[in-house]
Amino acid sequence: MKIILENKGIKTDAFYIPPFVLHEGEIVVLFLCNGQHFYDTEMYLKDIFCGNIKHEKVTLYKKMTFVDFFKESNFRDIFFPSTVNRYLDKHADLSNPFLVKLFNDKYVTRKTRINKLGGTQRKLLNLYVTFSKTKDIVFDVVGLGPQDALLTFKLVEETVKNGGSAILFDGFNDLKEHALKYIEIEWNEGYAPQPKTEFKF
Repeated sequence: MKIILENKGIKTDAFYIPPFVLHEGEIVVLFLCNGQHFYDTEMYLKDIFCGNIKHEKVTLYKKMTFVDFFKESNFRDIFFPSTVNRYLDKHADLSNPFLVKLFNDKYVTRKTRINKLGGTQRKLLNLYVTFSKTKDIVFDVVGLGPQDALLTFKLVEETVKNGGSAILFDGFNDLKEHALKYIEIEWNEGYAPQPKTEFKF
């Protein structure tokens, strides 16, 4: 199988990410533990895996893209709310037939206002938009309950089987039994997750 990313072990003052190899057609679940540290850790690793910063222990053979969460200013949200159609026109590759899947949800139409979508629907919207432009992604399931997180995981898992790859940053271990490749972060002594824990990379 074609190698997409090879990690030989990422070590910082605070933690260690054990080695793993991401192949085409696979999804790797990287368990970061939940807590205040999660976002900073996720953003640091995202920059490495997407090639924004280089790390001597990580080799990228194909560019990966982070699935960011939809954000809109409060002013625009109130007075000029975006619709799904407007968002797709601006951010998606409309020629990709994959986008048709977005409208399998009877509550989502092109005229639906994004501020009316639930958290899971917004997450899926961004997944579909990203998948319309690339098959290799880095994503999370922040803000989703266990069932919706599993639904999202299964959707991505099924999608990358057809020639893609994914790394999922997870804050809980609910997906451990469903993942073929499950990697757990190892915290260094003195840096175990605690409220208001701070560390430097």
